[in-house]
Amino acid sequence: MLVAIVVTAAATAAWLYLIAGHGGFWRTDQRLPAAGQAPPADASWPEVVAVVPARDEAAVLPGSLPTLLAQAYPGNLRVILVDDESSDGTAQAAADLGRAAAAAGARSSLAIVSGEPLPPGWAGKVWAMNQGLRAAGDAEYVLFTDADIAYLPGTVSALVRAARDGDLAMVSQMALLRAGTFWERMLIPAFVYFFAQLYPFRRVNRAASRTAAAAGGCMLVRRSALEAAGGLEPIRGARIDDVALGGLLKRAGGNCWLGFATNVISNREYRGLAEIWDMVARSAYTQLRYSPAALAGTVLGMAWLYLLPVAASLAGIVLLAGGPGLSEVSASQAAWLVGAGLAAWAIMAVTYVPVLRLSGLSALRAPCLPFIGVLYTAMTVSSALRHRTGRGGAWKGRTVPGP
Repeated sequence: MLVAIVVTAAATAAWLYLIAGHGGFWRTDQRLPAAGQAPPADASWPEVVAVVPARDEAAVLPGSLPTLLAQAYPGNLRVILVDDESSDGTAQAAADLGRAAAAAGARSSLAIVSGEPLPPGWAGKVWAMNQGLRAAGDAEYVLFTDADIAYLPGTVSALVRAARDGDLAMVSQMALLRAGTFWERMLIPAFVYFFAQLYPFRRVNRAASRTAAAAGGCMLVRRSALEAAGGLEPIRGARIDDVALGGLLKRAGGNCWLGFATNVISNREYRGLAEIWDMVARSAYTQLRYSPAALAGTVLGMAWLYLLPVAASLAGIVLLAGGPGLSEVSASQAAWLVGAGLAAWAIMAVTYVPVLRLSGLSALRAPCLPFIGVLYTAMTVSSALRHRTGRGGAWKGRTVPGP
């Protein structure tokens, strides 16, 4: 019992550190100024080229591409969609949307690039990004974005203003993800939460910090900074391209900024647990650098931080209620176990509330975080098993081999 109390108390201490000393990872206050603010009177707006890698994305483009083409950006904004060997008519769907936007008076132009076959050593998305970058010409900024991302009016202007005012190599915003279906509401906010726990946004935004990351749905990159870092070639094989790009630019001396957004919205729908499971399992083991030791450490760490407080709380409550085993321990020991477990559980629930509110969900969901953590741990183990059996990174007909 003494060991159980000490281990649970250690988990509580870990949560006290996480809430107070881990870069404020749980807060959602890293935001750009409001998109509708007027630009400086003397501003000269640089050319921006938005690069949209798209593989079998015909279904989501109607909800996203028109919002990008309709941006009232004061400078020149061009959109390049790279059709990455789609089989569902993505290029035709994009062309139809481009014509409709032009007829409606959109200022931005659309060009469609037919993707070349994937060469050895390149990840599919990075290869598509690289083809779009080549087609972008000498534009001062390149906006790498995903085919499912919709932009509210004024967003591109706000991104450029932040990049220029802050002399930033990259400005990235975590898109507001859908939380409509049961499983989306259950799991998608936690996806953002765990990402921020791995890469606290405040640390990413400090030039002196080694923490580097980005959100792949919206990354505005200064072309000269990317060229100084060697272009996309150094990260050609990256399976988690956004984190890799953030690290590349930061190592080259560029300042980067990563924040939360409500004006950048993903319209990708996850209709069930299986689709979310596949999304996480595709890259979770890659995040661990294909290391069995890191996998074991992750499983133990998640069990200690998320599952142990719940187990300790329930076990202590059972003992206090006169359950089996009370004769071997004192009531005070059982009370200490309950107190330590509930304290850790309460702290983790508090850290989850801001992300839930960002997603428009009730804070009453926060105590479910330990059970969500168990599901994500299972997805990570599943990811490792898939890679070990040669099925790792499977996405839209492509299987990405590990090293």
